[in-house]
Amino acid sequence: MTQIHSLAVFCGSRVGVDPVYAAAGRTLGAGLARLGVRLVYGGGRIGIMGVVANAVLADGGTVLGVIPRFLTEMEVAHAGATEMVVTESMHVRKTRLYEESDAFLIMPGGLGTFDETFEIITWKQLGLHDKPILIANIDGWAEPLIGLIEHAIARGFADPRSRGFYEVVSSADAVIDRLQTLQPGRGGPAYRM
Repeated sequence: MTQIHSLAVFCGSRVGVDPVYAAAGRTLGAGLARLGVRLVYGGGRIGIMGVVANAVLADGGTVLGVIPRFLTEMEVAHAGATEMVVTESMHVRKTRLYEESDAFLIMPGGLGTFDETFEIITWKQLGLHDKPILIANIDGWAEPLIGLIEHAIARGFADPRSRGFYEVVSSADAVIDRLQTLQPGRGGPAYRM
């Protein structure tokens, strides 16, 4: 069994234009349930977020949603989550996701996913945590994101060691395989975030 017990998944509130993204979300969710890894995510019932959560729940897994109050008022919270934490702000939400997770996974998404990705990588760069970060390059989705980091390195705005802050995997199946050998990292105090 994996030593990763809780995985924060950052992903889209939309499913994207290609069905491959939702299929990857279903594969991921089923795999997390099979491994007994708790899904920790943004609490939504829509998009890839909802797809992953539904798949975890359908296979008997555990889901912790963390959602800001204003989004619950827009009726996007997943009513079927095992547990739902309602926060007063987006920042408190991200801190709680951090606290509840042994590792992080970035799945396809948009601006919110990019925000979460860069924040969790930056926190690692600053030495605030040493938890593993996986980026799932589903059907090439992450290539521009990785390219941007490489561009910053090439232009001297990021240290080449930045490449070591995350690991790129090619598919949801590869994520499930990697979780079985991944070791949880050290987490610093959340008040520093």
